[in-house]
Amino acid sequence: FIRRFFDERGFLEVETPILNTIAGGAVAKPFQTHHNELDLPMFMRIAPELYLKMLVIGGLDRVYEIGRLFRNEGIDMTHNPEFTTCEFYWAYKDYDDLMEITEQLISQMVFAIKGTYKVVYHSGGFDKDGNGINPVEVDYSPPFRRVPFIKGI
Repeated sequence: FIRRFFDERGFLEVETPILNTIAGGAVAKPFQTHHNELDLPMFMRIAPELYLKMLVIGGLDRVYEIGRLFRNEGIDMTHNPEFTTCEFYWAYKDYDDLMEITEQLISQMVFAIKGTYKVVYHSGGFDKDGNGINPVEVDYSPPFRRVPFIKGI
């Protein structure tokens, strides 16, 4: 769904390097490794942001990447040190445009998967019999509520 969504809107899917000679792109502790043939210390990426922005500056006005990230930080039931993300960049658009396309992506994806905009989340998990505990209905119907940044904090 995600690839089709972006492809239909003229975005180009790209792959950016996972191994880098410098750590950058986000404030997180990177995993370190070593490239034997080149005898270089290297870092596994913590974000594709810098390379994607370079592509936009270089003339590709719509790019996205679905890829693995590695952050050498805490681990628990909700945080894994390696995970997959989708990042996209769109030249000449402002935050209102990006909120709009993000709203379209999320609401349409939920509807495509569930056949409805409403999803029940069991905030307490499930008991041993598979019954949901503390069900909460989340409504992904557009338009999403907009919260001004300053008032939101």
